[in-house]
Formats: sequence, structure tokens, C-alpha cells
Amino acid sequence: MFNKFMFATGIENSVPTIANGRIRVDEMEKCKHYEFWQKDFDLVKELKIRFLRYGPPIHKTYLSADKYDWSFADATYARLQQLQIFPITDLCHFGVPDFIGNFQNPDFPELFASYAAAFAKRYPWVQLYTPVNEMYICALFSAYYGWWNEQMTNDRSFVTALKNIVKANVLAMYEILKVRPDAIFIQSESSEYYHAENPKAIKPAGLMNARRFLSLDLNYGKRLESEMYEYLMDNGMTREEYHFFLDNHLKRHCIMGNDYYVTNEHRVLPDGRTKAAGEIFGYHVITTEYYERYKLPVMHTETNFKQGPEGDEAVNWLWKEWMNVMQVRNDGLPIVGFTWYSLTDQVDWDTALRENNNTINPLGLFDLNRNIRPVGEAYRILIQEWGEVLPTQSVCLSVPIVSHENNFTREDNSKAKESEDNRKDISSLLNAAKK
Repeated sequence: MFNKFMFATGIENSVPTIANGRIRVDEMEKCKHYEFWQKDFDLVKELKIRFLRYGPPIHKTYLSADKYDWSFADATYARLQQLQIFPITDLCHFGVPDFIGNFQNPDFPELFASYAAAFAKRYPWVQLYTPVNEMYICALFSAYYGWWNEQMTNDRSFVTALKNIVKANVLAMYEILKVRPDAIFIQSESSEYYHAENPKAIKPAGLMNARRFLSLDLNYGKRLESEMYEYLMDNGMTREEYHFFLDNHLKRHCIMGNDYYVTNEHRVLPDGRTKAAGEIFGYHVITTEYYERYKLPVMHTETNFKQGPEGDEAVNWLWKEWMNVMQVRNDGLPIVGFTWYSLTDQVDWDTALRENNNTINPLGLFDLNRNIRPVGEAYRILIQEWGEVLPTQSVCLSVPIVSHENNFTREDNSKAKESEDNRKDISSLLNAAKK
């Protein structure tokens, strides 16, 4: 049983389409991961990071219904297992294969569940999953802001995308649990907040603050307040679809992953337009609000900051986010991990992947030449200094993760069901935290 705090990083596998589907934005390609994947894994190991948010590129792996190309995944996952790095497998990151089209496709949930089942059967030793990354952001950017994929801009298209994405996530969890009954799902979701610019903006800000919870409300089977229920019904969700989420949630298998960036807080104008607010409340305050709503173990699953002209901007942000994590922990919330996202610099996130400019964003622990940045050195020291202290001093940091040396091979997969009764439900973490 792995009983230490989960320090993590990630290798981003975003693949949305832009320009009405004519251009695929493949972040792994832009960041040269296909070329340097072995080096990238060595860098993870070098920093003594045990957990990696990672997944195969869905558009290159899922070719059509029941047709897959596992060649890249076979090579990369074999190496991760050899290095004893735990992948938190990210199966869908902002895009779908060409044969699915986009998130308006009503067949997406079942097709994605088939993909998740095929992956789990091929790699039964994998225990940690984020089936669909940032479900709310994916629907918002694709079907409300009109930036990616379907590039639609109304409430009905947003609700359609959202219900399809969350249903896909739920169905995928069911399929994975058939293979790994002890699977743990870490929902990486953006933790947002909308501040009213003035009294006239209170109502639109309130609506946005309610809407930001919809993906997790549906995923965790939480009954909605009347305003959001009516919003969904008015924009195409049926009563039967709503009750699917109430009746089929798998909350007991989940850790709530909260992503926080300096862009996560917004100022709302009276007409509903928004602009950046910068850090007002911060990760501690907003994550506490999410925790009070869902009562689940928490993991800080994404953050980063641009290395600026002084060279220490990202290092200072790392320290600030870590202090927020410590405050969440000191308040008694069961926080189990922290992530700097991502391992290397990113490309074109300055335009939220809306433009194909190949602009390098200096946000990684390493640059794209795989040279360590100051924040990489700082993260190495942070892990070294805090890694041995947290397990013995935190209220709840023992996640039921099977260590690699005891993990499953395909031949050993039958052992999963034999030992299922002996494993702790992820909800037991909460009970431990309350004692």
C-alpha cells in the first residue's frame, strides 16, 4: 500500500480541433513528446516524482469503433511500469477522434466507454484514472465560447456537450471498474469563481457560480438546485437523462481533483461579460468551497505560472500554491496530492489553443530542450523536504494504491476480484479524516 503524499506532474495530451475541425492541436506533438518520451519519463524519475498525469493521444489510438492502435501506448506504458511511475491515466483531454466528430455527438458516451474498457483490459495494472479531463472547461470552451471542436456558442450546445461528456466519464468509470474493482478516479476539474464587478452584476455572477458546479454535480449524482435544474431542462436535457446521473454516480471511488491557475477567477460585468480578476480568493478558499459541496478527498491536480524576466516568478507561484495546499491540510481537509502541470513548457496556451502559432509558453519544470527550469529545481527540493514529513503528520494521506511491485500483470488480473473485499473504498478516507 502506497501511503505517501502524491507529488505529481503531467505530460499534456490535449487534442482539440480548431478552424471548424480542419486543424488538430496536438500538444504532445507541439512539445516533442513523441520524439523525446523516453527522456521525459527519465526527467520525471530524476525529480523523484512518483505520479504522472498521462495518457495516450486519443485521436491516434482510437481509430474507429472497435479499432485501436496501441503501439505508442504499449511502449510508453511498459516504460512507466518499469520505472515504477504511477500513471494517472487521462483518456480524453479536450478532443475526440475524427470518426466521433465532436461533443455534440450523442454516440460519444458509449463509444468512449468502449475505448476505456479496451484500455483497461490491455493495461490491467493501471489503477488511477482521469477518464475525461476538465469536463466543465471542455464543454465551455467547445460549445459555449466557440473556441474548440464544435465551436458553438449557446446554452443548448453547452448543455448537450456537458451531458455527453459527463455521461461518457461515468460510463467509462463503470467499464474500468469491471477490470479494476479497486480503481481510483481523480476528477481533474477547474475550480472557478466569478466575482460581481458591481451590484448590477450580482445576478449573472450568481448564475455563473452555479453553472461551474454542473459537471461535478452530475458526475457525483448531486441533486441540483431549482435554477440549474430548470436551466438544464430548458436547454435540452430530459428528466430521464438527469435521473441517469442521480442513479449512476460512483462517488465512492473518486478523489476530487481541483485545478487552479491565476486565470481561474473572473470579474463579471452587468451584461454577463467577464474579464480576468487575477488571484482574489486563491486555491485554499475556492477548494474549501468545493470540498464542502462534495465531501471528497482532494488533490491539487493542476497549476503553473509563466517564468518571467526575473526568473523566479514560477518559483514564487509554486511556493504560494504549496502554502495554500498546506492551509487546506491544516484546516483538516483530506488533501492527498499536488501537481505542477506540466513537465515541460507548453505551446500556444497563451491563446488557449485557439491559434496555431507555435508560441512556446515557459510554464514547465523543464524547457522544450529538456533543460531544467528554476521551478523544476524548486519542486525537486520541495518534494525532498516535505515528502517524508507529510505521511506522518497529515490527517488523511493514505490512499489505497497498489504498489508496482505488487501490482497486476495481465496474467495476474484474476487476483483483482479475489482481493476486492479486502480493499478500502475510497470513501473510507473521509471516515478516517473525521475521526
